[in-house]
Amino acid sequence: MSFYPDDDFIVATCAEEAVDRLAALHRQATEALSQALKRYLKERVVPTETQRALFRYPLLRIGYRCHGEVPSTTRAYAKIQVPGNYSVTVTHPEAFRTYLLEQLRPLMEDFTLQVEVGPSQQNIPYPYVVEQGDELAGSGVTAAELARVFPSTDLSAASDGVADGLYEWENADPMPLALFDAARVDFSLRRLVHYTGSDWRHVQPWILLTNYHRYVDQFIRHGLDQLRDDPRFARLVLPGNVVIERGMDEGEAQAIIGSVLWHRYQMPAYHLIAEDGHGVTLVNIGVGPSNAKNITDHLGVLRPHCWLMIGHCGGLRQSQTIGDYVLAHAYMRRDGILDRVVPPNIPIPALAEVQQALQEAAAQVTGDKGEALKRRLRTGTVLTYDDRNWELRWAQERPLINLARAVAVDMESGTIAAQGYRLRVPYGTLLCVSDKPLHSEIKLPGAAGAFYERAVSQHLKIGIAALDLLRSQLHSLHSRKLRSFDEPPFR
Repeated sequence: MSFYPDDDFIVATCAEEAVDRLAALHRQATEALSQALKRYLKERVVPTETQRALFRYPLLRIGYRCHGEVPSTTRAYAKIQVPGNYSVTVTHPEAFRTYLLEQLRPLMEDFTLQVEVGPSQQNIPYPYVVEQGDELAGSGVTAAELARVFPSTDLSAASDGVADGLYEWENADPMPLALFDAARVDFSLRRLVHYTGSDWRHVQPWILLTNYHRYVDQFIRHGLDQLRDDPRFARLVLPGNVVIERGMDEGEAQAIIGSVLWHRYQMPAYHLIAEDGHGVTLVNIGVGPSNAKNITDHLGVLRPHCWLMIGHCGGLRQSQTIGDYVLAHAYMRRDGILDRVVPPNIPIPALAEVQQALQEAAAQVTGDKGEALKRRLRTGTVLTYDDRNWELRWAQERPLINLARAVAVDMESGTIAAQGYRLRVPYGTLLCVSDKPLHSEIKLPGAAGAFYERAVSQHLKIGIAALDLLRSQLHSLHSRKLRSFDEPPFR
């Protein structure tokens, strides 16, 4: 018996059945929309109302009735806080199959639910079924004309209201099942392709973010080594969807690497893909908090397990040495980029699991322990600015920096951590001191080159080792510290 009055929905008896039904409906809708679009471009045939009714996202909804206490669980996700109806539109359910099953299986095991799948009332915008855009070129049809004939993008329908705590939960029926609906997800999937230069499906759930291209060279070298030595890894995908497969000849692989036009993309991404789905993606986000917010806004819809910032910073303490590491335990956010949704007076907590993994990884890779590790690895507050030339305001900034006990300064870490907090993605920061602007140790060409050669490889290895450690404690990684009072059941 459905909790809803219509007959277009089927009741799913298990998580697999629900995801299969979502995938079938999405495939039917996108194929119908794609075929109608191609026919219009070729013959100017306007789709009928019956055809247009097919151009809709599938809807997943659950009903939970509880006459006693709601079952408790220590999980930070896949749990229901109050009885009622929940729903979300879903895009690309086949690509998100693992995520959907991870949420639905424990929900259906721990709670007595009715799970239903059917067509929603939310249209799929036609640009989201156009893969390359070649079919639009030379057709003589303008975007304005297509928007009159087919469902088009509606920014008012793509919102972060649930994630930002702006959703009115009281008296809502149904309540949101997830942070992002299909329109919001599709919005970001297309932008990931644009900014990173590769298909969003290649993005792995363990993400490293960096602000220097030199880390890319080391990541590619690491990827080639893993393809040669570790059977868990299948391929390395470079910007432009250039693929290096396991078993490929070294000379052929190097020729492919040399042909990659990474500079065409604003924030190129590199993906070391694992057979078990737990590979690593590195994104060179460039410099600045705007880039940091931009890319994490879009990566967040993929629901990654963790993102870590590994990049360079300015050391603020006399005791630091160029090449030392800084493990951020707190963030002083002077970037301004998120002040409207996460005001700077809101604390961004350090996540114990991530902090411990980064420190243990640093010990493993450097070989330092005890006092030797303490001399090399400084913990403390990282200050994030939006102004690269903040030193010109040193007299004004010094009292606040001193009061905060900041040990390092950069332009991305605070933003990335705040985005992780806001979007419920575990986060962490390990930076490497590349200069000491307040102590006359600046980046001179020769010294900087020597530093980069020595430090970047080790720093990247620490980041990857930390992700390896976190992978083994996945259940505890998704912390309840990131959950607000009113949360959807899905993480």
